[in-house]
Amino acid sequence: MKIVIIGGGPAGMMAAISAKEANQEAEVIILEKMERLGRKLLITGKGRCNITSSLNISDFIKNVPGNGMFLYSAFNKYTNEDIIKFLEDKGVKVKEERGNRIFPASDKSQDVLDAFISRLKELKVKIKTNVEVIRIEKGNNEVKGVTYINNNKEEYMEADKIILATGGKSYSSTGSTGDGYKIAQELGHTITKIRPSLVPMETYEKSLCKELQGLSLKNVGIKIIDIKNNKEIYNDFGEMLFTHFGVSGPTILSASAHILRYKDAEKLLNEKQIKLFIDLKPALSMEKLDIRIRKDFEEVKNKQFQNSLDKLLPKKMINPIIALSEINPTKKVNEVTKEERLRIVNLLKNFQVTLKNFRDIEDAIITAGGISIKEINPSTMESKIIKNLYFAGEIIDVDAYTGGFNLQIAYSTGYVAGGSTW
Repeated sequence: MKIVIIGGGPAGMMAAISAKEANQEAEVIILEKMERLGRKLLITGKGRCNITSSLNISDFIKNVPGNGMFLYSAFNKYTNEDIIKFLEDKGVKVKEERGNRIFPASDKSQDVLDAFISRLKELKVKIKTNVEVIRIEKGNNEVKGVTYINNNKEEYMEADKIILATGGKSYSSTGSTGDGYKIAQELGHTITKIRPSLVPMETYEKSLCKELQGLSLKNVGIKIIDIKNNKEIYNDFGEMLFTHFGVSGPTILSASAHILRYKDAEKLLNEKQIKLFIDLKPALSMEKLDIRIRKDFEEVKNKQFQNSLDKLLPKKMINPIIALSEINPTKKVNEVTKEERLRIVNLLKNFQVTLKNFRDIEDAIITAGGISIKEINPSTMESKIIKNLYFAGEIIDVDAYTGGFNLQIAYSTGYVAGGSTW
C-alpha cells in the first residue's frame, strides 16, 4: 500500500508516523513544498513552541470556537498526554508555564521538530521536499495519485491513500499559501470563508499607537466592548503590545478570535463602535490607585506634573497620559486638583483605543475557515465525498484560541487520519 501525505507540518508529520505505525508494510511518503519539514512549527510560540495545554482534554473543545465538537473523537484518540509522552520518549523534556501552556524545557522549537524527524527516520518514512502538489487525481470517486512539480517538471505519483495536510493561509513564507483549498475544491469539497484568526488589530488612533510602538505591557487587564450595544465581547489578563499600526500580543490575539465571531463585528468596527479598554493597574481599585498617586505626588510635590509619573508608568506612556489628562504639563504637582487627579486614575484604569480592523491573514497565527466539517468523517478524518482521501490540521474548518490548542488539533487530526488509512 502507498500512502501519500501532502504537507510536512506537524499534522502531516504526525499523519505519516501514525500511518506507518498502523501498517509497517505500507510505503509512506511526505511531499513537502518547502526545502525542509516543519517550517511553521519552528516559529510557533515565538520560536519556543507552545506544544499543547495541560488542561484536561475534555476542556479543549471549550477553547476551539471554530467547530470544536467536530474534534471530540480526535482529541480523545490522541491527547495532550500522548504528545507529551511522544516527545519525552524522544528525550524532549517539557515544562508548564502560566495559562496551562506546555513548552519544551529547552525553550527551543527545534527540539520538538527534531523529535518528529527522528521518529520519521526510524519508521523509514520517505520525505520529498521542494515538490509542489498541484492536483490530486481521481477515478471512480476515489483517489488514484498526485500530480506535482519537481525541478520545474510535472510528475505523477500513484497512491492508494492520500492525506491532505497543507495547512492554512497564514505565514505563507513557511509554505502555508492556501494551495490545499484549491486542490480540495477541485475534488468537489466546500471551502468555508477563509479569515485571519489570532491576529493583531489596527486602531483608529494610529499616531498614539505609533508613539507607544514597541511598548510591551505585562499583567494588564483588557476588555473589548461593543459601545453601540453596551456589551462586553471579551476580557482577559496578561500581556499585550503596541505596534506602529495598533495592538498585538497574546491577549489581543485571543481577543481577535472572539471579535471575529461577534455579530456584526465588521460593521461595528467600521462605525468605530468596538473599543479596547486597558487596565494598566489591575491589582489596584480606583480608590487604592488614587491613594497610591497621592503618595507619589506627596514625594515630588514641588516638581512639575510632567516629571511626576516615572514611578507610576513606563517611560513611553508618560507623554500620552499627560496629553490625554489635559493637565498642564508644567503645572506644579501640589497644584493638581482632586478632579484632575481622578482623571489620571480613570485613564490608568480605562486607557482606551478604538479598534479599526484585523491585520492581513499574512500576520495571523491561524486561519479560520477551510474544508467544511460536514464533508469529513470526524472519527476517521476521511472525506465523505472522495474515497481514500483524508484531511489533517489547519486545512479543516477548525480553529482555536492561543495556548497550544491549535497544535494539539494538528497532532490529533494527523494521528487519526494516518491511523485510519489502514
